[in-house]
Amino acid sequence: MQSRNMLTNTKTENSDLILYHTEGCHLCEIAQSLVEQLALSYQHIDICDDEILAERYGISIPVLVMGDKELFWPFDVPQLTDFIRSVV
Repeated sequence: MQSRNMLTNTKTENSDLILYHTEGCHLCEIAQSLVEQLALSYQHIDICDDEILAERYGISIPVLVMGDKELFWPFDVPQLTDFIRSVV
């Protein structure tokens, strides 16, 4: 539980976390659930609204991005926690 509290305390710092997804993507829903389990602040961006994003991430979603770092699916809570710690 302490790792969750540590991540929650950095909530304002990780508001630049972006979850790239698209409607109807069940893996994206799972990824969103993982992010929300850690009570992280994030942006939720549908790649279908942007041709460049759709081309870049179309076969890779869900993808988490923070700064210049990307975390591609599949990932779990420990991997997500490590990713956040590596960029905060």
